[in-house]
Amino acid sequence: MENNVYLKWLAHETPTVWWNDSAILAEQEQAYGNGATGMTTNPVLVSGALSGDRDMWKEKTSGVDKTLTGDAKALALMHAVTGFYAQKTMPIFTMGGIGEGYVCAQVNPNFHGDTEYMVEQAKVLASWSQNIVVKLPATAAGIRAFEQCVALGMNVAASVSFTVPQVLAVAEARESGKKTAEKNGVKPGLSIAVIMVGRLDDYLRDVAKDSALSIPESDIIQAGTACIKRAYRIFQSKGYDTFLMPAGCRGAYHVTSLAGAKMIMSIGPSIQKALAKESKPFMPHSNEEVSQDVLDRLLTMKEFRRAYEPDGMALEEFVTYGATNRTLTQFIECGWKPIGAYGF
Repeated sequence: MENNVYLKWLAHETPTVWWNDSAILAEQEQAYGNGATGMTTNPVLVSGALSGDRDMWKEKTSGVDKTLTGDAKALALMHAVTGFYAQKTMPIFTMGGIGEGYVCAQVNPNFHGDTEYMVEQAKVLASWSQNIVVKLPATAAGIRAFEQCVALGMNVAASVSFTVPQVLAVAEARESGKKTAEKNGVKPGLSIAVIMVGRLDDYLRDVAKDSALSIPESDIIQAGTACIKRAYRIFQSKGYDTFLMPAGCRGAYHVTSLAGAKMIMSIGPSIQKALAKESKPFMPHSNEEVSQDVLDRLLTMKEFRRAYEPDGMALEEFVTYGATNRTLTQFIECGWKPIGAYGF
């Protein structure tokens, strides 16, 4: 196992918790050895795990009904993968640490606009294990489902999320759902609001090029960081108990710029390797602001303003945001569909 001193420092000497962004067993075990205490998955990652180690998953999926097709088959295979990891992570979960010992399972991205469908599927996913975190999209329908799932006591994460308005809506849905849960004698579970920082950068890079805006790459790669730092300040001021989760990182800078924050970070294997090259002394940077001159240039883009300003988008606009469309399409075409077509 490669010893990653930076990740161990992050996990053991700062308030930051980090999870592995992979469903590959060897990568998960490597991450655990370097301080990870949970894992995120999505349809693309589950599909990659199934196709990447067919011998292992042939055994693990032996109990799946081979007559299943389509969505039913995809759900059964998701259960096989996330159920295996939930069991593997349970010893960490039983220790009771905040944000520790969890495994994510994502609802069918084809139904991102159907609240009732997502709530019913969330009940199925949550029934697999008490340390499952149900991932819902941060669309209007997904956030309505999020509130209902919080009220039922589930662990829930709002993903397919890139903007300050989205995570604020998620945090408010958590507060409302928590009140209902407590009124009904239900203990609320873990609550997470994702900002896919690197995917936002990717989207804004394309917007800048398409609009012929002269915004340097050094600014573009700070866009997602600027958004999550702003959201973090607001969360702290309002006392939300929802954890922000930076995800979709594209470089070590996404992690180092947020080090020390009370967040649950989702860090993929390639970023973990990049962080292994960080040299001491390691320092928290979560309280450092993105410089005003960088923000001024980014704010010339309407799509950045929509992402950065707390009132940049209304709830019903979340599903139309470009980064949302791109990511949902990838989760469907490169994740859910291949799982449903997986050959035993």
